[in-house]
Amino acid sequence: MPRSNEDEAWRAIVDNYGDRVEIEPDEVPVADPAPDPFAVPAELSPTYDDERFVPPPPPPLPHVPRDRLLAWTGLFGAPTVLLTALVLGIGLPPLVGYALVASFIGGFVYLVLHMPRGPHDPYDDGARI
Repeated sequence: MPRSNEDEAWRAIVDNYGDRVEIEPDEVPVADPAPDPFAVPAELSPTYDDERFVPPPPPPLPHVPRDRLLAWTGLFGAPTVLLTALVLGIGLPPLVGYALVASFIGGFVYLVLHMPRGPHDPYDDGARI
């Protein structure tokens, strides 16, 4: 006969569909909350207003040598000028276009040739943890 109990339960659900069921709250006395064992006493808590961390001013930017600055300018400046002229429809004389392409290639070659050859640390094999 467990089937009839299940049928009655489903019939009660269908009959009360959409109606709000009233549930009587249990009369459970509310106890005082237990003291927190990890609470920090007020006299030991830090005061953040008095001791604010102020970082030191950052160091100045490193000085870039002129030859390297010129190479970086050729590497990024030449394509920027060529792209801007192309987008705006400005016709450049062929000599200026060749000079911009040469400055791009020259800046790239100069920067590659002056890259450091070895690692900063001779015992560094490149592995990272």
